[in-house]
Amino acid sequence: MSNSGPRIVITGASSGIGEAFALEYSARHPDAVFALFARRGDKLSDLARRLAPAKAWCFAIDITDREALLAAAEQFMAEFGAPDIVIANAGISAGTLTSERADAPVFRRIIDVNVVALFDSFAAFLPAMRARRAGTLVGIASVAGVRGLPGAGAYSASKAATITYLESLRLEERAHGIRVVTIAPGYIRTPMTAVNRYPMPFLMPVDAFARRAVDVIAAGRSFAVIPRSMRVVALALRMLPNWLYDALFARAPRKARVTDAHP
Repeated sequence: MSNSGPRIVITGASSGIGEAFALEYSARHPDAVFALFARRGDKLSDLARRLAPAKAWCFAIDITDREALLAAAEQFMAEFGAPDIVIANAGISAGTLTSERADAPVFRRIIDVNVVALFDSFAAFLPAMRARRAGTLVGIASVAGVRGLPGAGAYSASKAATITYLESLRLEERAHGIRVVTIAPGYIRTPMTAVNRYPMPFLMPVDAFARRAVDVIAAGRSFAVIPRSMRVVALALRMLPNWLYDALFARAPRKARVTDAHP
């Protein structure tokens, strides 16, 4: 436990936003120690090399495997102690339709990864962080959680649940010295958005998103929409009466459906 740099846990670290978080933090804190979680071990190993001189422990697990997650957390904390920052970033997205029975396992998988595993990722580290009375929990939500989007019921529901869950958690942990930060990205240029077949307003490079997000975390802000331009859109959508929202968005472009979904 002699390392003097911040101890940072990132789930979904093998690409996209998770990878960008790791690179941004390593640039700011070359003495950092990372716990990187994702299913693709080869991608994690490549990222770990790019983070040098920061140290990185790679855990190639499915984030929905609760027992594997708890074991990895205990292994990391036995060496370095409780983390300073836990970024629960792992998430998946796919189009789903309630009318299609084949979409049922996809719907469940999205909820398991985006919501249940979010809880598990924090629960694995929170008791140790509480014992120190210090640390920050960061959840990655989405502007898609502000209003339900057609064809994206599972994803919108998962991100709405994320926003509300993190708010509850923020209140619960306030007395224990733990900060909870909710970050709601708009459209960020990542492999997840690369498959979208419709215009994405205010599309933001992932490295620029990570810089802004790390600033938000450092400031201890409770909630932030990134980029700022999407905050105005999110507020406007939330204020629209249902009849007008329905008229405007009933025929909005939809996410592609798949027969299965994985992180």
